[in-house]
Amino acid sequence: MQKDFILKGIFCHTPDRNAFQIRKNAFAVCTGGICAGIFDGIPERFQGLEIIDCTDCLIIPGMVDLHTHAPQFSFYGTGMDYELLEWLDQKTFPEEMRYSDLEYAGKAYHVFSRKLQKSATTRAVIFGTVHREATLLLADCMEKSGVISYVGKVNMDRNVPEGLKEPDAGHAAADTRLFLEEVKDRRYRHTKPVITPRFVPACSDELMKRLGGICAEFDLPVQSHLSENPEEILWVKDLEPEAAFYGDVYDRCGLFGRGIRTVMAHCVFSPEEEIQRIVDNGVWVAHCPSSNMNLASGIAPMRKYLDRGLRAGLGSDVAAGSSESIFRAVTDAIQVSKLYARYIDRDAKPLSFSESFYLATKGGGSFFGQVGSFEEGYEFDAVILDDSAEEAILPDDPLSRLERAFYLGLDQRGIRMKFAGGEEVEVLRHGTGHENMTGADGINDAVQS
Repeated sequence: MQKDFILKGIFCHTPDRNAFQIRKNAFAVCTGGICAGIFDGIPERFQGLEIIDCTDCLIIPGMVDLHTHAPQFSFYGTGMDYELLEWLDQKTFPEEMRYSDLEYAGKAYHVFSRKLQKSATTRAVIFGTVHREATLLLADCMEKSGVISYVGKVNMDRNVPEGLKEPDAGHAAADTRLFLEEVKDRRYRHTKPVITPRFVPACSDELMKRLGGICAEFDLPVQSHLSENPEEILWVKDLEPEAAFYGDVYDRCGLFGRGIRTVMAHCVFSPEEEIQRIVDNGVWVAHCPSSNMNLASGIAPMRKYLDRGLRAGLGSDVAAGSSESIFRAVTDAIQVSKLYARYIDRDAKPLSFSESFYLATKGGGSFFGQVGSFEEGYEFDAVILDDSAEEAILPDDPLSRLERAFYLGLDQRGIRMKFAGGEEVEVLRHGTGHENMTGADGINDAVQS
């Protein structure tokens, strides 16, 4: 339940991507799910509100996962020897076929949602599968978790196995419409639908245009993939010879910004014309460094994107990404940007910690609105980190403590509390995880049933 309260602790956020703002022994006020600001003392008008004392803890905005695949969670951490197209054929598509079994889907999505609930993620943009009923189960699980999310029923009507290929564009679009109606009937508070064409090779022009029409009709956002892999890009060129570039296919179908909130994952090999269209149309890019390393896709030029004013955030891209942790995505983004500057463009400056943190919070959060900062008027998403149990001599300054927390994975064991939209999200106890993640309704049964 939403309530008004005050958090006390050490606040670390990035209103600007170039530097952290640190406030020690400060008070952040949450009223109606919105941040009223950070104060050195409690203003008179807020006297009497409950104070949650997290003195000496690091308090940061919730992490935003701008791109992940829920049905792939069951095999994350495996299949890392493949590149994209072979990985889809050998690992992803066979697994996604299993989600026609609603019992299996329910178990697997239960585990996925609990994992996000346990993490530092407070917002996520999520792919389901082509199976409408299974994707509704995913939406149910995400709603129960308290994590605020967009969930999409995937659309595919070409170049995929028969078990996943929808009969035709009309059937796929009609099923998407039915999914939207069913989500509306459920009256979720934390979960909303997002239009989800898998990627151009799997979606005919007719299907893409129908989905674009649905977006315009219902004012819905879009998620998909763009310019991830060289072979994929050549495939798109063969399939869509009249398109100026990969992203032009989406744009011609009404699925590429221009008033439609659109997030495209990867953009590793976007040509200049595509980059300019992304900027002009106001499209978000979800940078997924772990996935791009694991599938040997490459390194997205994030320095160029930031300097061009492009909207961007970070994605875990499970299961091509081998962790759901956005802390890990923050550090991966920094590390691959160093490789980019060393081996691809010597003029490119690597990402700083503040810039990568900004992508994980305010950058990706902007897809949801005013999210990802403790500035006045922003939705109140917060994660409270307790690093007191670290068996090391801790540095005194908060910024060093925060950097260490990200590189050492404190989101796996040090989350004391978290809030999404001003509501506390129950954080499952850390430890071995066996009491929460295995057993009759856990991951072992989910992947073996």
